[in-house]
Amino acid sequence: MTETVRAGYRVRASELAGRNWLNTGGKQLGLEGLRGKIVILDFWTFCCINCLHVLDELRPLEAKYSDVLVTVGVHSPKFEHEADPVALAAAVERYEIQHPVLDDPELTTWQAYTARAWPTLVVIDPEGYIVAHLSGEGHASGLESLVMELVAEHEAKGTLHRGDGPYVPAEATSGDLRFPGKAVALPEGTFLVTDTGHHRLVELEADLTTVRRVIGDGTKGWRDGDAGTARFNEPQGLAVLPAAVAETLEYDVIVADTVNHRLRGVNLATGAVTTVAGNGVQRLLDAENQAVAPSTDLGSDPLDTSLSSPWDVLWSTTLGRAVIAMAGTHQIFAFDPTTDALSILAGTGLEGLLDGDGDDAWFAQSSGLAQDADGSIWVADSETSALRKLVFDTSGDRVSVRVETAIGAGLFDFGFRDGAAAEARLQHPLGVAVLPDGSVAVADTYNGAVRRYDPATRSVSTLARGLAEPSGVLLDTTAEEPLLVVVEANKHQLVRVPVPKEAQSVDEGARQTQRPKTAIEAGPLGLTVRFSAPKGQKLDDRWGDPTQLKISSSPEELLVSGAGTAVGLVRELVLSDTVSEGVLHITARAAACDGEPGGEIPLHAACHLYQQDWGIPVMIQPGGETDLILDLRGLD
Repeated sequence: MTETVRAGYRVRASELAGRNWLNTGGKQLGLEGLRGKIVILDFWTFCCINCLHVLDELRPLEAKYSDVLVTVGVHSPKFEHEADPVALAAAVERYEIQHPVLDDPELTTWQAYTARAWPTLVVIDPEGYIVAHLSGEGHASGLESLVMELVAEHEAKGTLHRGDGPYVPAEATSGDLRFPGKAVALPEGTFLVTDTGHHRLVELEADLTTVRRVIGDGTKGWRDGDAGTARFNEPQGLAVLPAAVAETLEYDVIVADTVNHRLRGVNLATGAVTTVAGNGVQRLLDAENQAVAPSTDLGSDPLDTSLSSPWDVLWSTTLGRAVIAMAGTHQIFAFDPTTDALSILAGTGLEGLLDGDGDDAWFAQSSGLAQDADGSIWVADSETSALRKLVFDTSGDRVSVRVETAIGAGLFDFGFRDGAAAEARLQHPLGVAVLPDGSVAVADTYNGAVRRYDPATRSVSTLARGLAEPSGVLLDTTAEEPLLVVVEANKHQLVRVPVPKEAQSVDEGARQTQRPKTAIEAGPLGLTVRFSAPKGQKLDDRWGDPTQLKISSSPEELLVSGAGTAVGLVRELVLSDTVSEGVLHITARAAACDGEPGGEIPLHAACHLYQQDWGIPVMIQPGGETDLILDLRGLD
C-alpha cells in the first residue's frame, strides 16, 4: 500500500505539457494514454552531471520492469542552448536515452510539479496519482521497492496493464565517430580521440578523418584487455605521460573513463588497456558519512577508491602527477602513477563559484584542463560558465593551491559577451588550451564557439563561431601557422580552426538561468528538508547523525545567519532586509543502510547516500514565505 493511500488522500498528477516529444515516433503523449502503467517523471537537463548519473541509475529499473514501468524524461533547460530542440535531440541520442522525452523549454511541466532542482523524480501510480517526489541521486533501491509495492497493489486491484511502452528509438546520426569528447596529439603526428558515444578510443591520422586504429570493442562496459576486447563507458579526457614516467609503467596514456568512474591506462605500442584507479563505485562519502576534506591523501590503493565521473585528465609538470577534473564531486584530484597515490587538490565538494585556498574553493562540474608555461592549470568550469585557474606553491612541506577565476560570475550566470573579463560571459565551456603567447583558448560549448582569454589585458575575444558543441580544443603544434584542433562533438568530427590575427568582439548579452523566484520575507526563515528512508532501509546512525545540511547564499549578504555545514535537516536562517534578491545554495545529504527500523544494521548491509544541491532563487518582500520545505525523498 502506498504512502498516499495510507495517509488518506491522493493528489492527481498534472498533465504533461511542453513543446514536443522525442523518442515516441512523432506521437504526442498524455497521462491518460499512460494509465495502467507506473510512470516515473525524470526532470533533467543535459548539462547536469547529477542528471546523467540518474539516467544510469534508472536503466536497470527500466529494463527489469519494462512491461509495467514507463519513464518520461521532462527536459527542463538550465542554459539557453539547452532549449534548442536540435541540441536536445542530439543529447537524447548521445546519452542513449531509451524512454520518451518531453521538451519543456518554458518549464511549464516543471512548475506544475513544483520541481526545484535538477534532477527531480516524481512517481505516478497506474491510476494517475502522485505517490512519491524525490530530489537528487541515489534513489534506485528505494524506487525499486516502491515499484514492487505498486505492482502488487494495482495488480490486485486490476488497474495494472502489462505490455510494451511508448518508446520509439530515433535514427542514429553518427559516422566513424559518435559524439567525440576530447583529443590529444601523439608523437607520430596522429591524434588519439575519445570516441565517447561509441565507448572506445580512435587514433586518427593527421588529416583528422582517416582511422589508423581503434582501441576498445565499442560495447559499453568495463573490461581490461587488448585493443580488440577492452571496454569503456563514455570516456572523455586523455593525458599522454612523459616518456620518463611511462617507461616505468605498462601504459603511456591515462583515460578518464567517465561513466565507469575509473581511470584507465593505455599502452600505445600494444593497445592494451588496464584500470589504474577507481573501483567503479561512484564516490559520494567516506566511511564515516562525511565529505572527504581537500588535500587529503586517499591512500595507496587506487583500485579500491571511489571516483565520480572524471571528465578530463592532464599531466602536471609542476606536481609530477596527473590532475583530474572530477566533475561528479566538483573537485580537482591528483594521481601519482609511480606511487599509486590519489589525493584531492582543491574543492570542498560544494557546487558553485568560490575562489581562495584550494581547501575552501568551490567548483561546478569542472570538465577541461590545460597547463601554461608557469605550470599553473586552467580549468573549464562548465556549470558556472567559468574559466578558473589553479596556482601552485611548492615551497613548503606540502603543495598549496590557490584558485582564481578569470571569467565567470556564478552558478546561474552565462551569456556570449566579449570585452573586459569581469563582464565577459561564457556558456557551459568544456575544453581549454593554452596558446603560444600565453593566452587561453576555451571551447565555449553551448555558444558553439572558441573564445580567447588574454591574461595580460584580462580581456576576452572570439576566435571562431558556428561550431556544433565543441567539447575539446588543443593546439596543433605541427602547423606552420597557428591552428587549433577542435573536437566538434555534435558533428561527430575533429576540425582545424585557424587562430586569427585579429579576433572578433561579440556582445550578445549576459543572462541568468530563468526560474520562478520564491518570495521570502526578511528575517527568520525555517528550512526543513524532508527525508524518509525507503522500505527495507534505516538511517545509518552508527557514527552519529547521518544527515547534513550545507547552506550558503549569493550574494553572501543575503544570509545574516544560518550559513555553514552542520548535521540535521532542519535549520533556522535569517535573511537580510538590505538585499532584494539572490540565491540560496542548499546541499542536503542523508545516509541509510539496508535494515529494519529499530534494528541493527547487518554487518555487510548495502548502504545508500541520498543527496541534492538546490539553488533556490528568492526575492525579499513583505508577506513572503517564512518557511521553506524541500523534499530529498518524500512520499506524498
